[in-house]
Amino acid sequence: MKKIIVAAALALCFTFAASAQPKALGARFGYGVDLSYQHNLGDANFIEADLGLGEFAFFNLAGTYNFMIAQPDWTAQGEWGFYAGPGVALGAGKGIFNVGIAGQVGLEYTFDFPLQLSIDIRPQIGLVSATAADVTVRDFGIWGWYPHLGVRYRF
Repeated sequence: MKKIIVAAALALCFTFAASAQPKALGARFGYGVDLSYQHNLGDANFIEADLGLGEFAFFNLAGTYNFMIAQPDWTAQGEWGFYAGPGVALGAGKGIFNVGIAGQVGLEYTFDFPLQLSIDIRPQIGLVSATAADVTVRDFGIWGWYPHLGVRYRF
């Protein structure tokens, strides 16, 4: 199962890398750490894919399509951007598996040099399956309401 998810994530990243649009690669810090990849679509909107490792050896793969809502001109240098968008999420850990939908809202700043900082939240809701002591429980859960700080190299 883990090999399939890793292979799918790598295929997704290589597909995005084949195109000549601006990209950003870095990390999101918050409840755990995410490896983060952004791919601009040419009209200021972008796709973000994150593979994260949270507490208790729990990993989460999430992908969102973000719409650039506003780009305020707050500074003479660099670019500000306020974005939001829908997405999907998949996660697993010790006896836990989840699949669901996600939504992301954030604010980013791209410096004149290739550094991008962002702060965002990505709440997720979906089916959670947990197994403990040979008992499987399936329920809907909500997770991801933690703010994250993103630090990315933009190229």
